[in-house]
Amino acid sequence: MLVALFSLTLFTSAWLLFMVQLMFAKMALPLLGGTPAVWNTCVVFFQAALLAGYGYAHATTAGLGLRRQSRLHLVLVLIPLAFLPLRVPAGWAPPVQTNPIPWLLGLMTLTVGVPFFVVSSSAPMLQRWFTGTGHPASGDPYFLYAASNLGSLSALLAYPVLVEPYLRLADQSRLWAAGYSCLIVLMSVCAFLVWRSGAAIRRPGSSSASAAAPVAGSIEHAGGPTVSRRLWWVLLSFVPSSYMLGVTTHISTDVAAIPLLWVVPLALYLLTFIIVFARRPPVPHRWMVRWLPLIVLPLAVMMVTKVTKPMWGMILLHLATFFVAAMVCHGELAQERPQPRHLTEYYLYMSLGGVLGGVFNALVAPLVFNTVLEYPLAIVLACLLRPSTIVGQPRPRSHWLDVALPLALGALVAGLVLHLKFFGAKPRWLWLGLLCVPTTFICYSFRYRPIRFGLGLGAFLMVGMFLTADWERALHVERSFFGVYRVMFTRKASGAFYDLYHGTTLHGRQSLDPARRCEPLSYYHPTGPLGQIFAAFNETAKRPQVAVVGLGTGSTAGYAKPGQRWTFYEIDPAVERLARNPRYFTFLQDCAPDAHVVLGDARLSLLRASDRDYGLIIVDAFSSDAIPVHLITRQAVALYLRKLSPGGLLAFHISNRYLELQPVLGDLAAGAQLVCVAQLEKAVAQADWDQGKSSSQWVVMARRQGDLGPLASDARWERVTGRPGAEEWTDDFSNIVSVFRSQ
Repeated sequence: MLVALFSLTLFTSAWLLFMVQLMFAKMALPLLGGTPAVWNTCVVFFQAALLAGYGYAHATTAGLGLRRQSRLHLVLVLIPLAFLPLRVPAGWAPPVQTNPIPWLLGLMTLTVGVPFFVVSSSAPMLQRWFTGTGHPASGDPYFLYAASNLGSLSALLAYPVLVEPYLRLADQSRLWAAGYSCLIVLMSVCAFLVWRSGAAIRRPGSSSASAAAPVAGSIEHAGGPTVSRRLWWVLLSFVPSSYMLGVTTHISTDVAAIPLLWVVPLALYLLTFIIVFARRPPVPHRWMVRWLPLIVLPLAVMMVTKVTKPMWGMILLHLATFFVAAMVCHGELAQERPQPRHLTEYYLYMSLGGVLGGVFNALVAPLVFNTVLEYPLAIVLACLLRPSTIVGQPRPRSHWLDVALPLALGALVAGLVLHLKFFGAKPRWLWLGLLCVPTTFICYSFRYRPIRFGLGLGAFLMVGMFLTADWERALHVERSFFGVYRVMFTRKASGAFYDLYHGTTLHGRQSLDPARRCEPLSYYHPTGPLGQIFAAFNETAKRPQVAVVGLGTGSTAGYAKPGQRWTFYEIDPAVERLARNPRYFTFLQDCAPDAHVVLGDARLSLLRASDRDYGLIIVDAFSSDAIPVHLITRQAVALYLRKLSPGGLLAFHISNRYLELQPVLGDLAAGAQLVCVAQLEKAVAQADWDQGKSSSQWVVMARRQGDLGPLASDARWERVTGRPGAEEWTDDFSNIVSVFRSQ
């Protein structure tokens, strides 16, 4: 019963810990566009708050003892009640011109900082309390950490499936407050048991006086953990943390920008803790150590050769490799755990490593690297931390070979790539085979020596990825808070083009033919749905003002006509810089020189616009297929209607590989009593494709049937109605799971 009580308390605290992270993201983070960088920054804050909570647990238990510390904590757990229910304060808006990270960190500190800090201290503190209960298992309380991570994992998985689809944010906040009240009761009972056991703890020879038997697998040093051992704890925590965020960013931008995919690496991260800290780990550590080279080399080949299909197969390979690497690092960390009297210090350094990994990925890497280079670096570091499997003593001069052989491998990779590129070896599979087969075989032969294998893998990855990159087509690469942008040169049968990509998603295209410089291309082609929308707008509009949410290359400016006033709303300053750079794109300069670009979140910026001012509002704000939900809610549509003139049109660009948003917009239109039509242009003729056209999907809303003009009678536009019984998306309710495409 004692183990069950402490396990339940740890489970509850961890469940609340992760629930508040996801709930807060739902409340505030859509204001920043919903990119992976937003989630990564959020993770960094919570890691830092977790470090503070662990620091508090370590300092107070070491300085006050268990009984006095438990009394102090029961007072501290009452303070978060003043912050409930949790909500975003009114008037908070992200900055326009500066990096939004400080704003986001400040908002989280003000809203959830104190409750999170208090709850975060539970994991090490309750385990330390357990050592003072006199229970036979109190000598090795680390198994309770599995209960804590199980609570975290359950919250992470339950939120998108059970909580988000059925509870509004206000209800979620009340649920969290009720859960926190239960935690106060459970903590009080645990503290009472610690107080009751105080006399037994002080009696010499009692079973708990010395924190019981030594921890299995731990290595005790006289005077406590050494500096090198503490640094080893930090390093073993740093790498999986960095790896988790790196793989999240990579698969969310370069493989598939599926919103819920962001939580999967974190779920696997928590699962590794559950496994390695279990009383009897179900997966032997030595298996993970042996499997890592076998799974990481195929991934390295896929990354060097730029393979992204089949999509789900590649995602599984990335995630499986991360899981094995995290199991190796966390398995080493579990085997290095100290005796219980150093438990809180151990968790403190573990948390420090996690924070440093998050800071490196979310804050340092975007400033230092213009691509997601932190991901392959984390893979290499995980392999370097893998324990040696050599039997016996290493041979003389083997340490020199640990560096010399990887350098030689890197030179071999460089020579093969340059040679094959120079002679233009075809077909592609042939020269990729000539590159990858010998190098992976050589690298695999290094598997018994971690340093040699890790450096060899690093040489293959870094040199191979750099030299096989499409540098001939890449004109510009830039990284901002919102992602990595690439300006690429493309040649088709009809001529040459400049393309703008965010991750793997095309954001606009412009022809290099001077006669076609103002011709909208890709999704915005004149023969596509947007061309028809502008034909209807120019025929029926009572006001010529146009608002476009999302700038991209400025392609829509190709539809601008004399006498019209155009305003673009763009959240990322980097996008405006690219759109205004005449070396790449000239839509704004040549087609709409008087167009105004307003930086910042579109909804906040539109609030400052005049009511009934725009004859056409276009919402085209997808970011690598991840559409900010707060731009397609009931409140957002109400705002657009306030700014739309009588007879005006409201158009949404919803081309998306993974989400089917047309039913959501149909529900919103029905709720606002609007007429709604949609067109999905599935196939594009080869001749149009050569001209630079892409297929697209658009939805148009209007107050009356007559406002649609020619669209009302165009057979290509189908009428969209609301789904019976479906609930409209609002600022505090949305259900992403329900709109995933089946294929």
